[in-house]
Amino acid sequence: MTLCFFVSDLHGHTDRYQKLFQAIRNERPCALFLGGDILPSSSLLLDTLDFEHEDFINGYLLKKLNGLREELGNEFPRIFVILGNDDGRFAEAGILDAAVREIWEYVHNRRVGFGEYTVFGYSFVPPTPFLLKDWEKYDVSRHVDPGCISPEEGIRSFYVPEGTIRYSTIKKDLEVLVEGKNLEKAIFLFHAPPYKTNLDRAALDGKTFDHVPMDVNVGSIAIERFIRSRQPMLTLHGHVHESSRLSHSWKDHIGKTYLFSAAYEGPELALVRFDPKNLGVATRELI
Repeated sequence: MTLCFFVSDLHGHTDRYQKLFQAIRNERPCALFLGGDILPSSSLLLDTLDFEHEDFINGYLLKKLNGLREELGNEFPRIFVILGNDDGRFAEAGILDAAVREIWEYVHNRRVGFGEYTVFGYSFVPPTPFLLKDWEKYDVSRHVDPGCISPEEGIRSFYVPEGTIRYSTIKKDLEVLVEGKNLEKAIFLFHAPPYKTNLDRAALDGKTFDHVPMDVNVGSIAIERFIRSRQPMLTLHGHVHESSRLSHSWKDHIGKTYLFSAAYEGPELALVRFDPKNLGVATRELI
């Protein structure tokens, strides 16, 4: 059995990380997938300009992982990581530094081998109502849903040319990322969920913005179309915390592709366990 763990949207809560580290000690998975929003809330950055994310990476997360690596030796799992829309992009430097030290593998907009499988990562989400725009892009066009703020507005911690912000899309990024690639045994680590699935249901029932009803599905149309057309083996998602409560499921299918989410709105750690060779028996435990 190739046991893999998947978690997302821990938002720097050390109690959840402690539960994750203990589960790794007990079960010795071969891989851990971290699906973004892994650092303390970006509101700390926006309100105080205090770089709490960087302190968390170096002052907590890497210390704990280094200790775990010393303890487990060859049984330390491979760790695949991306950031999410609540993680300031300035923290990417710390993530990359840890990747150089081989603590984890940073896979945003990249692909890496994982035995007979290939892991792809992608952090960007469609426009949200939140101010931090480091990891937001237009989805398939320059449309912005009612109540959301465009990528051309808001706040960034990382410089991006104006033309890139205005004209790049998730759709175009995915086309470049997978061009010419065989996705039959591909695992995609996304932060955003695909549109109109069990994984993207938001608590927006009956809400309006300027008298326009708000869409209760907030996932990516580009990601949904990509999965439908290219049929990768497995896609992993986070971002929409309340979705599993509202849709009554943390997983879904698009054609032959399995979709799993580890986002969760409660205080527990939502730990998804899966074996790439037998995805039909994947489980989610609230710890």
